[in-house]
Amino acid sequence: MADLQQEFDDIVDQRRVRAVFQPIVELAKGRTIGYEALARGPAGSHFEQPAHLFEYAYQRGRSAELDWVCRASAVSAAMAAGMPRQVTLFINAEPATLRTRCPPDLLDTVQDGSRSLDIVVELTERYLAHDPAGVLDAVAAARAAGVGVAIDDVGAEPASLAMMPLVRPDVIKLDLSVIQGRPDQDVARTVNGVLAEVERTGAAVLAEGIESNRHAALAYSIGATLGQGWKFGRPGPLPHQWQSPPTPIVAVKAAVVTPATPFEVVTRRRPARSATRQLLRSLSRQLEYRAADPADPSVLVACFEDAKHLSPAVAGEYARIAEAAVMVATFGRGMPSEPAKKVRGTALAEDDPLAQEWVVVAVAAHFGAALVARRPRPSIADSTAGRPEDSPDVRYDFAVTYERDLVIAAAHSLVQRISVA
Repeated sequence: MADLQQEFDDIVDQRRVRAVFQPIVELAKGRTIGYEALARGPAGSHFEQPAHLFEYAYQRGRSAELDWVCRASAVSAAMAAGMPRQVTLFINAEPATLRTRCPPDLLDTVQDGSRSLDIVVELTERYLAHDPAGVLDAVAAARAAGVGVAIDDVGAEPASLAMMPLVRPDVIKLDLSVIQGRPDQDVARTVNGVLAEVERTGAAVLAEGIESNRHAALAYSIGATLGQGWKFGRPGPLPHQWQSPPTPIVAVKAAVVTPATPFEVVTRRRPARSATRQLLRSLSRQLEYRAADPADPSVLVACFEDAKHLSPAVAGEYARIAEAAVMVATFGRGMPSEPAKKVRGTALAEDDPLAQEWVVVAVAAHFGAALVARRPRPSIADSTAGRPEDSPDVRYDFAVTYERDLVIAAAHSLVQRISVA
């Protein structure tokens, strides 16, 4: 074990990571438009394969540093090969890395690569539901640097489909199981979810695992315009000469900024009406019921004003939803970090504007809805003035929307504030 530890530390300390590159082609014309950089440790070593390398990096707490080493190795090799800017370089990255400072000795290389290359970072879905706020921060940081964003392995796990509308990727990479597996209900659900996102945002679809003409035809028929796999080439060195460069495939989207509260987001475009707490609870239950559908896993985020409104009965209901959902998160004054099993909690300060709102937002691949409510300032003539705040007759200003972009903006304003458990 000590020998492996020393070997690993030497590889990272001495930056002994190399990059190999797999071509990405335009399916309609068969021409290469980009390359994915894949990390390799020293040939013949225990850490030659990336799985061993990164597994040990997590154990040693050096995964972010290793990620930067891999990125620097990839851009250095691409620049040395004279890769034209019109050819896109895909680089795998953990969201945590994009929020971590680049090691000083690698900074010049990484910055030179960002200036001279067209780069897309592929976010692994491991962190999509584990640290959603971190993912959104990482996406914003990448786009601020002019770097495109891809979600990798879409279709392998439900998290990627549910989080996809919040990330708004420039490129959606279909997992090889979508192309190589049987076209069953899960594949159909993935394809429909991806096509809905493409129609909404114009994202490019890249199919992985293409090994035959049949795979290529299937990928094209389900909406992929780009392909990657052994049919087009195995990982290896970059070419010595470049053909006439293609048109860049990614126009980097602007970062989504939603500093407002969900009530402010929705009521800027939807009129607010008045309703009692009793009616709002009924409306909330309908959205929560929909979020519990295992056939279309959701991200459910809710604000309860105060943790005391998350009664044992409601907490039990949210725990049940969490069994089927990708993620369930709650907010409120005094909210514990885990108010129910598998439910995340984020405590709000007394003066936080969000603590004055009742919000339920559900986002899935094929569904989205938001209920936002806020109690108006009571006036002397207010018929509910003086009643307990949890009275069923207390009135709120509220709005409900199913407009997808508006729902996603409301969800985004909450997800970016989720505390990491």
